[in-house]
Amino acid sequence: MIILKILLAIILPPLGVFVQEGLNSNFWISVLLTLLGYVPGIVFALYILLAKRGSLA
Repeated sequence: MIILKILLAIILPPLGVFVQEGLNSNFWISVLLTLLGYVPGIVFALYILLAKRGSLA
């Protein structure tokens, strides 16, 4: 399941965050970062996915 979430985060970062956390502040931050630049949106989405999983500090 994490592979699917990572693929979603790369293709459409807010969708990956939404699947992980729902409609909260992290989702809106992801939307804003994706609108400002695609790469910052991807980085933030991957951070959210991997930090919640315990892979990052």
